[in-house]
Amino acid sequence: MVSGSCGPRLQNKRESGNLDYMVRMNGFLLFVCLIAVTGLGWAQSGPETDGNEVQVWAGGGHSVPGGTSQTEAFDAGVRYGRILTGPHWPGILRGRFEYAADIVPVYLIFQPANTAYGWGFNALVLKWNFERRGRFSPYFELSGGTVFSNHAIPTYTNTVNFTPSAALGTHILGEKYNWSVDVRYLHISSAGLGNYNPGLNTVQVRLGVGRFWKKR
Repeated sequence: MVSGSCGPRLQNKRESGNLDYMVRMNGFLLFVCLIAVTGLGWAQSGPETDGNEVQVWAGGGHSVPGGTSQTEAFDAGVRYGRILTGPHWPGILRGRFEYAADIVPVYLIFQPANTAYGWGFNALVLKWNFERRGRFSPYFELSGGTVFSNHAIPTYTNTVNFTPSAALGTHILGEKYNWSVDVRYLHISSAGLGNYNPGLNTVQVRLGVGRFWKKR
């Protein structure tokens, strides 16, 4: 009786310790990247043709209908992007196209059966930067990548999954760096790599801090 009751407690303690460690490491990562990003000396004016973007970001949200339920997700990463075009399209759609990629060293998926830890990357980030309006530089984004985890996501499926997403948000431009906030739909699934593939759909809020710059 005693050993049976201690098992879940020890497991919960280990998972709590792992979570605390991941949170501390993520905070350290964000702090280091923030120093690196804000230390750049170029003046910032928002997305420009042939310009660059660097950003560190973190986001989280809850599962929504259409897949596995009762699940929360948290992820954090670093981005590099390149603005490839000048302004195109008329009216409110006018903007510039940016291609970017993310390295995502932290994935935490809180499932009823366990907490899955993982890492991944988004090799395809297609971003449309609308014309800035004062300090606001809105954007729409489509991205796709892969996540590798220590537990199956969702439970009883795969430890290798794909991560397509869509987001709508804005940069808030500052003198040296900018903040971003967006609402993001993230789908995680194995795309049929296994026999069982319910998928996980989440709606997230993502926050980021970064810079746009262009060498003169």
